[in-house]
Amino acid sequence: MIRFALKCPADHGFESWFQSGAAFDSLKSAGHVACPFCGDTAVEKTLMAPTVRPARNAGVAQPHLSAPASDAERALAELRRKVEENSEYVGPDFVAEARRIHDGDAPERAIYGEARWDEAKKLLEDGVPVAPLPFLPQRKTN
Repeated sequence: MIRFALKCPADHGFESWFQSGAAFDSLKSAGHVACPFCGDTAVEKTLMAPTVRPARNAGVAQPHLSAPASDAERALAELRRKVEENSEYVGPDFVAEARRIHDGDAPERAIYGEARWDEAKKLLEDGVPVAPLPFLPQRKTN
């Protein structure tokens, strides 16, 4: 795994983890790397100081989790918290589940997940009320 410092054309800086440099390049070229603040996919890598782990006998390294640094980051973190608390994550099944709910084939409830832009546009054209989130869902991993 590798962590990259990234920046969008609007000068929003953020970091993200990738399996490798090649994985970043592949995801970026497919339009899957987006700014969490504005959604722009024209992100670029920026300079970043490497993280150096201390020797094994130097003690346990503490993870560096940072609190939101700006009002915008705090608002985005609060929105994410509310969405995750009050909605069901359906992941890549979002399009199918949104249609089932709209058609009355599934119980009415708030959901969020993942959809390609063309799929979301088709949902809107068909009268299914959806809206993009200004952040990517956190993937459920081990």
